[in-house]
Amino acid sequence: MPPAIPTLVSVLLGLLWGLSVFGGWGVEAFCPTAASPAECADRLATVAAFSSVIALFAASATAAAWWTRKEELLGVAVLAWVAAEAALFLGGVIAQ
Repeated sequence: MPPAIPTLVSVLLGLLWGLSVFGGWGVEAFCPTAASPAECADRLATVAAFSSVIALFAASATAAAWWTRKEELLGVAVLAWVAAEAALFLGGVIAQ
């Protein structure tokens, strides 16, 4: 069984990413003070699409770590989730 702490970190980062993209947290964080909130939201959607590719890899690495029982994949998954969050954050800052 893979370690609990990296698994929990991976799940929580995935939840944070999902709420930021699908729950509207990203738009609320980056677009309410923008000159044109609708255009900002459109730019943020483009950033979210890019971040989704990284998040898909992270989710796949998390699932593979559990199915194959390879603990080192959890480290890869956590780093990929951090990269997905960073891409979303940096893209949000640029989208403003």
